[in-house]
Amino acid sequence: MTYTPPDDEYIEKAAQTFKALSDPTRIKILHLLLQKECSVGEIATHLAMKQSTISHQLTYLRQLHLVKKRRVKTMYFYSPDDDHVMTLLEQTLKHATHTS
Repeated sequence: MTYTPPDDEYIEKAAQTFKALSDPTRIKILHLLLQKECSVGEIATHLAMKQSTISHQLTYLRQLHLVKKRRVKTMYFYSPDDDHVMTLLEQTLKHATHTS
């Protein structure tokens, strides 16, 4: 069998995704967005965190195409943008529960 490794660009993108999922705040945000679309204020309220912290993390997640935003007048609502990563997150959380 001849092994052909993935392209370095794909490896880097995969590593960036895992890096995004390595932060507890980002996991909390993504988990909430799995349940429902939310504004920054709603996320901050649900997670008892500052809006500035949430905004910073959402910017990071948007750059990686893990969340997307939808504008309604002056408000933005966030939702998952990648079903593959959301499935990975769900499976990882199940694994954490299973191994506890």
